Amino acid sequence: MGDLDTRLAALEARVDELEDLNAIRRLQMAYGYYIDYNRPEETAALFSRDGAVVFLSGEYRGHAGIMRLYGTWFQNLFTGGRRGPVDGLLLDHFQLQDVITVAPDRQTAKGRFRGLLAGGWHQSAIGNKPDGVPQQFWEAGLYENDYVREDGVWKIRRLDYLMQWQADYETGWANTIAHLQPAQVCYPENPIGPDVILPGQDLRETWPHRQEVAMSFAHPVLGAAFVRGDFTKLQGQWP
Repeated sequence: MGDLDTRLAALEARVDELEDLNAIRRLQMAYGYYIDYNRPEETAALFSRDGAVVFLSGEYRGHAGIMRLYGTWFQNLFTGGRRGPVDGLLLDHFQLQDVITVAPDRQTAKGRFRGLLAGGWHQSAIGNKPDGVPQQFWEAGLYENDYVREDGVWKIRRLDYLMQWQADYETGWANTIAHLQPAQVCYPENPIGPDVILPGQDLRETWPHRQEVAMSFAHPVLGAAFVRGDFTKLQGQWP
């Protein structure tokens, strides 16, 4: 019975982990659908009480800061303050390639996702396009997020999005300089600005410049202790 109890406990732990992975994946996927349609209230409700979003150069803190980003800025920019969907506006956010790591105590987790955005305005709605934004564009970025179990429910604690590239649809990424640039001024002086500018991020250049995004997960084969030298040593073992 001792062996049976051990095996049962291991299976229960594995089921618990799978349930956590699915809950976090569902949480992140829901986030993508809510921002598709400019639903700032639903988006903000996905975050913990101490939640934050890192976007471009700054951090938007708490539900008030998150609403400033998704409501005051994004909703007003793309839909004139209306809840979506809006005729003639395409703003689809795809959440892809998830690698999620749940802490042993199952109270926190980290997740890396790739975001891909297709955006733009139909010709019939071109009058609604804000200045400085291409009529049709692509965008891609990486998320390195923190999640927390709050009151028994998985929520986003810190959504850290690093935009990787933007591309005008007609000319492509080879001929596009990103229309999004780092903020230089915080809220309230800047009504749509972040609560804080992160150290060293105010001068971070966007596409075509690239920055490494540190990975939160351990190497699937060599584990957390992976270094390039370990891989070199393995080469001598290959036929």
